[in-house]
Amino acid sequence: MNPTSEDSGSRPLRLDESGADLDPFVQFGRWYEAAAALPIDLPNAMVLATADARGMPSARYVLMKGWDERGIVFFTHSTSAKGRQLAANANAALVYYWPTLHRQVRVEGAVERIADADADAYFASRPYQSRVSVWVAEQSSVVPDREYLDRRHRELDARYGGGMVPRPDTWHGYRVVPRCFEFWQGRDNRLHDRLRYERLRSGEWQRQRLAP
Repeated sequence: MNPTSEDSGSRPLRLDESGADLDPFVQFGRWYEAAAALPIDLPNAMVLATADARGMPSARYVLMKGWDERGIVFFTHSTSAKGRQLAANANAALVYYWPTLHRQVRVEGAVERIADADADAYFASRPYQSRVSVWVAEQSSVVPDREYLDRRHRELDARYGGGMVPRPDTWHGYRVVPRCFEFWQGRDNRLHDRLRYERLRSGEWQRQRLAP
């Protein structure tokens, strides 16, 4: 997908109400497809921010593995730091940044676990070595050294022999169900464009322009 009329030509990219869709999922799709069409490494990379039961936050990059009108999906271990935090506080925030387009998208919402059958299907689609790697050690756990990881990987590779690798019981898909989107378009003189969409109780979206 090439940049649309809202950002075409040599003029600075802009985000106007007249060119932005009233549905934030449609708008997100436009921007994501525009980023994916460019030579950007990992356009699906997003910062995932979570917090524990005390409200102590942490953030890290993960990869978006799917999205639709229900929300945005990623995968991880329930025993990882983020998995434990989501079990205690099922809310999260996401941030995408595509520097070539000078664009940022922020998402906030509740988090739910996707169906095991869907997690099984995605896990089976992963490259063989990626499936083996999830069994090497419990994510975020302390390990003795790099050699321990390499040795465990060799042992598991020999066990599965390039064949079927089961999904670990602790490896799940999570869906962020958005209640808020914010689209940020960088502009000259720091007068950036910011449009925020918030979901109302009715299920409809309210759109507002924010000061830069």
